[in-house]
Amino acid sequence: MNTMNYLELLPLSSITKYKKGKPGEGIPIKGFARAHPSDKTKLILVKDPLGKEPTVIEFNLDDILHVEEIPSAVTETGEGVPLVKLWVQKGAVAVKLEPFEVK
Repeated sequence: MNTMNYLELLPLSSITKYKKGKPGEGIPIKGFARAHPSDKTKLILVKDPLGKEPTVIEFNLDDILHVEEIPSAVTETGEGVPLVKLWVQKGAVAVKLEPFEVK
């Protein structure tokens, strides 16, 4: 199962309405956001969801200061992928998963 199919199974959390602080106090990161499948205190973000090597990042919700909806990305078949800009607290620790080819 590819990353996009997995994330489509998860409900979109209310993260797009979340505001905890000012955006200027954080670092912006854009991507496709979904609720974590098993931990309600975390969020999954896919950077460059339509690219050749999307990156999956797991954030603690407490580290997210502000969320903005941004224009959707569009697949080759014309489907829209909703994107957000997360403002993450400087110094926050996140988990990043990147695809790579085993050689």
